[in-house]
Amino acid sequence: MRTLFVSGILLAHGFAWAQAPQQPAVSYTFAELRFVDVDRNGGDGFRLNGSWQLDGHWLIVGGITSLDFNNNVDTTTVELGAGYVWPYRSDWDFLANVRLVRTDVDFPLGSADDTGVGLTGGIRGLITPEFEIRGSVHHISLDNSDTYLELGGDYYFTQNFAAGLSVEFAGDTDVWTLGARWYFQ
Repeated sequence: MRTLFVSGILLAHGFAWAQAPQQPAVSYTFAELRFVDVDRNGGDGFRLNGSWQLDGHWLIVGGITSLDFNNNVDTTTVELGAGYVWPYRSDWDFLANVRLVRTDVDFPLGSADDTGVGLTGGIRGLITPEFEIRGSVHHISLDNSDTYLELGGDYYFTQNFAAGLSVEFAGDTDVWTLGARWYFQ
């Protein structure tokens, strides 16, 4: 039994080793600037995101979002974490990341802050060489945890520049973004 078990492990390892390493379908080394519109309470602002692909399939991810609401409430959220990309096909990837999230809220009578964890899992790929779509499920664990769905798409004007839209559905709040990405690789 022990010999059969060891042989199975060696066979599985050999099979995995024989597979050609596949590169991610799209680049994960970019900086992104997006205008953000929150439909609830009339909020809007900007989001600056970035991602850096390390050797292989590991990523460093981060971002800052600043929103102003009509009721004199301002929020700033900073995120920093790591992720991994699983190439599915030559033009589609699965990805996941975990981030440390810090949110500061300023309102007329004071301020508050909270620190938590964000988790994301999704898919990203090309439906044509110039057009990328993506879908993700995000979970943010702060004082009030929230899970939301993001759908988006970008058009590549050049190999290094893309622009597009995204929408996030979170309970009774929808968030629309319009922005551009600059790819460094």
